[in-house]
Amino acid sequence: MHKEPEPQICASILESLNESIQLSGTLLDQNQVRSAVEGVKEVIVASTNRRIERTERARAEDFDSEEEELLREENEQEDEIFDQIGDCLGTLVKTFKTSFIPFFDELSMYLTPMLGKNKSPEERRIAICIFDDVAEHCREAAVRYYDTYLPSLLEACMSENPDVRQAAVYGIGICAECGGSAFRPHTGEALSRLYNVIKHPNALDLDNAMAYDNAVSALGKICRFHRDIIDVSQVIPAWLSCLPIKNDLIEAKLVHEQLCVMLEQSERELLGHNNQYLPKIVSVFAEILCAGKDLATEQTASRMVNLLRQLQATLPPSVLASTWSSLQPQQQLALQSVLSS
Repeated sequence: MHKEPEPQICASILESLNESIQLSGTLLDQNQVRSAVEGVKEVIVASTNRRIERTERARAEDFDSEEEELLREENEQEDEIFDQIGDCLGTLVKTFKTSFIPFFDELSMYLTPMLGKNKSPEERRIAICIFDDVAEHCREAAVRYYDTYLPSLLEACMSENPDVRQAAVYGIGICAECGGSAFRPHTGEALSRLYNVIKHPNALDLDNAMAYDNAVSALGKICRFHRDIIDVSQVIPAWLSCLPIKNDLIEAKLVHEQLCVMLEQSERELLGHNNQYLPKIVSVFAEILCAGKDLATEQTASRMVNLLRQLQATLPPSVLASTWSSLQPQQQLALQSVLSS
């Protein structure tokens, strides 16, 4: 009789499998990928069955605090397995991109139940992260999954768990960027959910900061890729008011680059009526340039300097003077130094 390995051993096997996939890359043939995927399916089924069995144990009459502690430890081991499943499938998606789509079709029936509100935060997070990887690396080919997964992502924006929230808002940003017209029906609800994450009273607490930064990033992508169907007079100032972001440094570099791209492409919309958003944009640039290499790549920083020089050359002196006076002294000094060099 085929016996499942212990959860701890199972997590180690999955970790080794992930390392093997990373080393082999596209040298893996179809049958080897199939074997890995079949193995992952078996692990998900076995883990789900163990969780069901534990839920039944918790209902038993003789269930006590000792048993409760044991269950908690077992559930943590189970979460570790799902973490490794997420890594393995993420590596396969990143390696094979659209060639992995037929396998994702098969896996979807195992992943969608993991999105349920009754599942552990780790199960939900992993299912969302796997979809995020597919949406990001398969782009247009992943659009057909939006109707299945996006409602769950929008729902997960309200999760109490900050890691689930971060995975959800990140995925919404990817879909806004890659989904084109397939994302449009979800735009209104996406804005509302992202605002909830951004405006939460504790949004900038350490635990929530990564979810906040990724929500700001997603909001920027909606501004950039769907501005013809949103009220830019509301959404753009809401987005600008959150900049710069400073916690997720990978996302920060992308978002601040996007700000430059948007200013280059649609300066009038971004500056607003009578250049009303100019002081905010210039102060964001100043803060980013003051932070050295943390918040922007060298390329983005020089782009910012070029944009500032263009604004200096094209805007009326009175507008520039009032913008300058709204900056903090150290920001004025930083800008003077970069603009004169």
